[in-house]
Order: sequence, then structure tokens, then C-alpha cells
Amino acid sequence: MSNVAVTAVERVLDIFEAFDKVRKPLSLTDLAEMTNIPKSSCHAIVGTLAARGYLYSLTRPRALYPTRRFFDLARAILENDPFVERVMPMLERLRDASRETVILGKRQGDSVIYLQVVESSHPIRYSAKPGEFKPLHSSAIGKALVGSLKEPEMRALVTAQSLPAVTGSTLTDHDALIADILESRRRGYFLTRGENVADVWAVSAFLSVHAETIAVAIAGPRHRMENNVTECAQLLLATCSYISRQWAKQ
Repeated sequence: MSNVAVTAVERVLDIFEAFDKVRKPLSLTDLAEMTNIPKSSCHAIVGTLAARGYLYSLTRPRALYPTRRFFDLARAILENDPFVERVMPMLERLRDASRETVILGKRQGDSVIYLQVVESSHPIRYSAKPGEFKPLHSSAIGKALVGSLKEPEMRALVTAQSLPAVTGSTLTDHDALIADILESRRRGYFLTRGENVADVWAVSAFLSVHAETIAVAIAGPRHRMENNVTECAQLLLATCSYISRQWAKQ
């Protein structure tokens, strides 16, 4: 794909993300300024989106806003997701049992992508959104996915990574991270203690479904998680085992 095509796609996404940020109608000038898109280019993109039914215009104020078309399209696609929607009931039960946020993730290159997030009902909780990317070395899901590899491959991957400090607790030494992952594999689950978000602890485990390796994590504030890690790990491992058994029957 050419750089021009990539830029065009990025600009369309920037426009929708601008609406998500302010959640109100925006004029063409507003959109151009918020997205740093030249006004002529923004006008052309907006015109195409409006012609395809993704945006509609208001006379007073002279502004634009998305229609439901994008939402309905995304929902129809999501309903046929080969994995995420089918495990949602299990993720929700795990959230209810642990009372903390539950995350489903998969490796994408040198990062983790969150496929689903089922947030805790606590006012103070770990919050994230599907589609967010997290580092392999500082996130619980990342550690679990790295830990799912055979040891030589795991060591090679960790050694090849730069390990920037995301927080003051992030493991930035290659040997220390390898030791942590090996210990986690022996224990059966993986932990982060404020390594990706300060004062957030998380426990994670990996599983394989139809040759795809994924990971599930429970994350919450340290003051609740610190004394409940073992309980959360037991709930997590039981859920992962159940998901694996359900898929093995198909």
C-alpha cells in the first residue's frame, strides 16, 4: 500500500476519533484543526463520508456529525467475530467473580492488542479500550504471551527488545525480565506490579485456541489486588481452562 493510501486511511480514522473525543457536532474548520488535515483534503474526505452515509450535516450550527452507519457496520462485523464474542459470557463471569477489570489480548508484532475489555463496576478501577496497544515487557498479557513461547524463542525475543521504563517499576533489565517470565511459567500465571500503569497490579495466563495463542488478564488497583492475587489467579486459570475445554469440543 502506498504512503498516500496509508495517509488517507489515517485521516479518515482521525476524523472519527475527533468526534469520539469531543462527542458533539464539528464544523469542517474544527475537524481540519483538530486532525491537522489541510482544509481542502478534509473537505474531500468529509464529502466522501457524507456521500456514503457516514456523516450528516446540520444547518444550525453549520456542522457535521456521524450517522449510525459506522456503528451498525462495526456491530455486524463484531457479531461474527470468530472468537471475542463467543468468550464474552466467560469474561463477564470472571469480571463478576473477581470484581476487577478483565482483558483479552493477543500479540501483534512487538506489542499486545486488547481485543476486549470488561471493566469492573468499582468507581476506582483499571480502565482501557479494545484496540489499545500495550508493550510486551510491561503488561501482564504481554508477559504471558512471551511466556507462551518455547524458552529459546522467548529468550531471543526478550533479548532483541528494548525495554523502556513505562513506570518506575517496569523491568528494564533483560535478565531480570527473563527470570520473571520463567518463574511465572513455573507458577502458572504472570504478574505485573505497577509495571505498566503505576499502582495497577495484574495477573494473566495464556491459552491456545485453534492454533491461536491469546491471553486473559485481571487488573485492578494495588490496594485491592495485592492481597487477592492468589484468588484472582485461581479464578483466571479456571476460566482459561474452561475456554480451552469448550473449544476442544468443537
